[in-house]
Amino acid sequence: MQIEQDVLDAAASLITKCKAKGEMIATAKSCTGGLITGSLTAVDGSSSVVDCGFVTYSNEAKHGLIGVGNDLLEQFGAVSEPAARAMCEGALDRAPNATIAVSVTGIAGPGGGTETKPVGLVHFGCVGKDRKTVTYHEVFAGDRHAVRKATVLKAFALISDMIDQK
Repeated sequence: MQIEQDVLDAAASLITKCKAKGEMIATAKSCTGGLITGSLTAVDGSSSVVDCGFVTYSNEAKHGLIGVGNDLLEQFGAVSEPAARAMCEGALDRAPNATIAVSVTGIAGPGGGTETKPVGLVHFGCVGKDRKTVTYHEVFAGDRHAVRKATVLKAFALISDMIDQK
């Protein structure tokens, strides 16, 4: 899949900001697969700011790779604010060099939505070392591609905002 130019431009801008501030990124993704990390690493120089990415599509991966509690997943579901919070905090804890972690978990579609968790719903978490975790959610419009692209761009914006909190 080719990454669109506006996404590459946003990734390049974020990489420049991370380099200037000495930040390293870890990602924990569900609904985008590896698209957030893939978009960042498509830019020259990304190796100096991208530490690692966890693609945790299944609940078992969320639990085993980044420590999201099974009880949390059972109570709230994988697409929830508590899951997004636990995912970014777990990613930061397990990433060897990261100073910031972002997580996304949602329903990109076209199927899988419910009345309470519609297609397009994405929960985000972002945390930095010595900074408080922030969470956010949005229901993005459009097809699977549009939801995934909007998710990547919002994840970049959350990382940028977290850098500004330092």
